[in-house]
This record gives sequence, C-alpha cells and structure tokens, in this order.
Amino acid sequence: MTENHIVYHIPVCPFSQRLEILLALRGRQDEVEFRVVDITKPRDPELLAKTRGTTALPILETPDGRIIKESLVILRYLDEVMEGAPLRRTDPAEHAIESMLITREGPFTMAGYLFVMNQEQERRDACADKLLSIYRDMNDFLLEHSPDGPFLFDGFGLAETVFTPMFKRFWFLDYYEDFQLPDSPEYHRVSAWQHACMSHEATGQVSREEIIKLYYDYALGAGNGALVEGRSVSSFAFTPHWQDRPWPPREKYAGTASDEALGLLG
Repeated sequence: MTENHIVYHIPVCPFSQRLEILLALRGRQDEVEFRVVDITKPRDPELLAKTRGTTALPILETPDGRIIKESLVILRYLDEVMEGAPLRRTDPAEHAIESMLITREGPFTMAGYLFVMNQEQERRDACADKLLSIYRDMNDFLLEHSPDGPFLFDGFGLAETVFTPMFKRFWFLDYYEDFQLPDSPEYHRVSAWQHACMSHEATGQVSREEIIKLYYDYALGAGNGALVEGRSVSSFAFTPHWQDRPWPPREKYAGTASDEALGLLG
C-alpha cells in the first residue's frame, strides 16, 4: 500500500476516528493522508465532483483516483490492503461473530444521536430507554460469545474499532443528559467492554472536553454544522480553538447560550 490514499473528513467525526484507530493499531499512520473539511462552510466544488454531489464524510480516494464511501467500507478496505495481519478475525466463524456485533452499531449510534438532539424534555426518558435497550442487547451478546472479556476476542479488534468512537462521542450524553449505564447485572458485561475500549492506548485521538464543546449545537438540535437559531457561529467552527473556549452550559433544554458566552467571537 502506498502513501497516496487520501481521506477527506470532518474534525472529531467518529466515523473518521475509526480509520485513525485502525491505522494506530496497525502502525500505519503515515500511509494515509487526512484532509480536513470545514463542516460550517459549503462543500468545495472539487470535492463535490469527486463524490458526485454527495456530502457525507469521510470518503477515501485511492491512488488511482477511485472514491470509496461509507466508513465501514473504508475501514474494511484499508484493513485488507495494508501489509501485515488484518485487524478482522481470519477464522470465518469468529469473523461472522464480530460482524454480528457490528450490525448493532447503526441502531446504537442512531439512538444516541437522537437522544442528544432531542429538544422535548418530556421525551427524555423514552430516548434513554431506547438506548438502554440496545446496551442490554449488546450485554447479552457479549455474555454469549465472550463472557470473560473484556474484549470480544483476545484483544482490541474490528468490533472495538467500530464502537469505540461512538462510546467516546456519548460523553455528550453524560454531560448534557446526565446519562450513565445503571450499575446492575444486565449492563455489567457491556460496561466492562465499553471501559476497556475507551481506555485503550490506540483510541486517544479525541478528548471529553473536545467532544462536549464541539458538539454543543448537537445538544440543541442542530447537527452537521447547522446554526442554532439566535446564533451566528457554529460550535464546530475552527476558531477560536476549542481549548480556548469556556465549557458550555449543561442545561440544554433552557435554550442556547450566546456566541459570546460560548467564546466563539474571540
């Protein structure tokens, strides 16, 4: 594999972090060039031409100019084309098991994002219950296939690479919705898995502070760089840098803080 693979991505995007984790695990960080796209601005016409008008990121451009979309497809592609042992399980039955767990990621991600973006306080419990039901399902799956853990198999693998960025994005649920997994047996196995995933040395591309500050507008119902009513700057803006901004208010249902209060006008 050459160094001419290019990934176009949004900063702190969980779907892009999957690729970064894969490269870190495989020791191939220098083989892919990451090009940042500003989500708060219209897409560059040259990039739109490459994607044939679609705006979802990340995308990967191969050395011969082909465009590959969808993060799970890109993840599996890079895992296959890089030299060395793949991250995915090579035993067909084990690969099937990790693939079955990965199928749960879509509903899991959707439930978490709908929860943080919910603006009706009376629906909060329903959003939490939906996410908890998925956690319980994953807990049962892990008990069936890997009761001793902490990972699905003998180490951090493909399923962990897929889920860990979402575990870290859900810091915004802890902050804005005071959401935590209950300390009860129906969550113990998945909680241990989540902790092992998040504490792995290959997953440190983002921090809790970064997620909470940049995703503030998601907590107000405005995703993908959209502006919150009454504001003129997105929380995803590149400047001022997130480290130079104050922590946003935790009370999401009270309405937005001002651009100035959020440190977005410096």
